[in-house]
Amino acid sequence: MRGNHHGEYKVPGGKLVVVDLDVVDGALRGVRVAGDFFLEPDEALDAINGALEGASADTDARALAARIDAALPAGAVLFGFSSEAVGIAVRRAVADAAEWTDFEWQIVHEGPQPPALHMALDEVLTDEVAAGRRPPTLRVWEWDRPAVIIGSFQSLRNEVDERAAARHGVTVVRRISGGGAMFVEPGNTITYSLCVPQSLVQGLSFAESYAYLDDWVLGALGDMGVRAWYKPLNDIATDAGKIAGAAQKRLVTGGGAVLHHVTMSYDIDAGKMVEVLRIGREKLSDKGIGSARKRVDPLRRQTGLPRAEVIERMIASFRARYGGTRGEVTERELARAQELAAGKFSSAQWLARVP
Repeated sequence: MRGNHHGEYKVPGGKLVVVDLDVVDGALRGVRVAGDFFLEPDEALDAINGALEGASADTDARALAARIDAALPAGAVLFGFSSEAVGIAVRRAVADAAEWTDFEWQIVHEGPQPPALHMALDEVLTDEVAAGRRPPTLRVWEWDRPAVIIGSFQSLRNEVDERAAARHGVTVVRRISGGGAMFVEPGNTITYSLCVPQSLVQGLSFAESYAYLDDWVLGALGDMGVRAWYKPLNDIATDAGKIAGAAQKRLVTGGGAVLHHVTMSYDIDAGKMVEVLRIGREKLSDKGIGSARKRVDPLRRQTGLPRAEVIERMIASFRARYGGTRGEVTERELARAQELAAGKFSSAQWLARVP
């Protein structure tokens, strides 16, 4: 029997945890945990439900996990999930968080566009989702030129050799999210954005939301034979090293929305990258780059597929999980984005706001 509150949490790379419960006088009542996980012995499930019964509805996920751990029988084995995953599912239930399949997703994949316009589109589309004028959206980017995209709080002079960038014809822009610098060239990276309502990540901490929003792409890579995993806080890694980095920005306008975007390395010119970016050898080694003077092609090499096919398979995997119809940026949205691109995102003031 489903309670008044229902929460689900898919463990990154693991199993689904489902919690149904009621909240009576500020306490959890009638807690029922379920899922496709593995648990031994059978009575451990009753212990988990019992540990949560009567807990304050304000208890955070870590404290709920501690209650579960204390109640589990000796030798209990939780496989594909954890006590903290149950705590997260409880928090999502109490918060009445939305699930991926609650929405009619739109998938946007248009032709090459300039870097400043991509920055602006992220802001505009996320704002439209927050206002309820656009459904949650997966947007795959295509670049019309080489670019460096620095994080919102990075120092321009510390991150970019502007002379080298000019010499190589690399445009430098700043995005609205935090995180580190990205080096991209047309055809050599795969970049996508998720513009989602705040309700989708309700009950998740900032760090937990990264793993939650990245989980679908781990599955998509797995379908292509690439074993990938989430590496806190914002990386996706394989045995070959880091292959992707994520960043987020949260907008509080309207109903609230989250921008979550990811850049994946398909085939990178590491020699050019190290000239344009002021990156130390330590950071390069974290990306699985043994020598700066070579190409880095983790996705091309590991999938053995053309970039276009990797993208199509990613979109197909997303659609198989959550649905989604092909869409496009509307004329109104494009006009707003072009205005922002020509103003804010092309201005020296924005680019050098952290000199």
